[in-house]
Amino acid sequence: MTDATALSRPTESFSLSKLWYDKKYRSVILQMIAMAILFAAIFYLAGNAVSNLEKLGKTFGFDFLSQPAGYDINQRLIEYDSRSSHLRAGVVGLLNTILVAVCGIILATILGFALGVMRLSPNWLVNKLSYCYIEFVRNVPVLVHILLIHGVLVTTLPKAKQALNVGDQFFLSNRGLYVPKPIMEPLFYLVIATFVGGIAYAWYYRRQARIKQEKTGAQSPVFWVSVGAIIGAPIAAFLITGMPLAWEIPELKGFNFRGGLALKPEFISLWLALSLYTAAFIGEIVRSGIQAVSHGQTEAASALGLPRGRTLNLVVIPQALRVIIPPLNSNYMNITKNSSLAIAIGYMDVVATIGGISLNQTGREMECMIIVLGIYLCLSLIISSIMNWYNNRIKLVER
Repeated sequence: MTDATALSRPTESFSLSKLWYDKKYRSVILQMIAMAILFAAIFYLAGNAVSNLEKLGKTFGFDFLSQPAGYDINQRLIEYDSRSSHLRAGVVGLLNTILVAVCGIILATILGFALGVMRLSPNWLVNKLSYCYIEFVRNVPVLVHILLIHGVLVTTLPKAKQALNVGDQFFLSNRGLYVPKPIMEPLFYLVIATFVGGIAYAWYYRRQARIKQEKTGAQSPVFWVSVGAIIGAPIAAFLITGMPLAWEIPELKGFNFRGGLALKPEFISLWLALSLYTAAFIGEIVRSGIQAVSHGQTEAASALGLPRGRTLNLVVIPQALRVIIPPLNSNYMNITKNSSLAIAIGYMDVVATIGGISLNQTGREMECMIIVLGIYLCLSLIISSIMNWYNNRIKLVER
């Protein structure tokens, strides 16, 4: 198009009616109106809350977080006592929430994939057993599972003095599972560095092996090289540095054990209940994901001479993951949010600490609820971001 042609085109006049009848302008205006209504509602609710607090003679602030908490937490990952602040109590509760969420996600994923494969098994008994398990577990509320498992553990396990003893190292009673606690010496950080380096090398080797296979078709021993880098190299570093790791053995003193690492019945109950419950949903997701892959893909791989294991790893699973990952994201967030039911059995998560005892002691219900809501929102967004990143990595690339 020449400049003369452009100059000869008549300029389109602007009128106010275009703000509504033009699709582009109307879309922008509607979005501006929606945002204005949203902010107006937020300001109205905030002003209403402040007004109600003033009528009750309360102020709004987070200065209470620096005051002594005055209560104990039996399950903790960092140092804490009753003289610590409410802020530290909240951090202990947050770490407990993250601990049970991470452990639950790992166990639920393993069990869920196993259940999904069992649901597709040609063996009638295995198929029906997994079907009955899934239908029973997912149709009972998760809170009932938590209370049931906690009740079974507390009432059936022996008292501390009659604890089940495994080699004078591991003790199981109704007070929990006590195991030796590792005490790291300075040289152990070299072993940790070797482990991290092994993971990085395994990732690099796997990437190079994939490129080599795409170019030449030759397969590399990715599995055994990864095992050697991630497991073999740290073990060698551990032995070379003189095994720089000591163990603190738990001992029975009085009515309970002292020392070592303790997994309380509340944590074990919550962990098992959340994992078993969510695994039932993941099992169905995995089954539907595998069935979504056309059987012709498997037949084509077999026609090319690929063994069954390689067909599963290279053809079926990569395509099934594209169906499995999005709903898996929701189940991971559900595990994290359902961990708030821990308060029913006395597990001190973030709801029981900041949202429970700290709230009752300070009377700062508005501030405590804002903190709890913000924490769960952040955790869910982090999980969603990680899963969306992974989903984008494995999605089908159009050519």
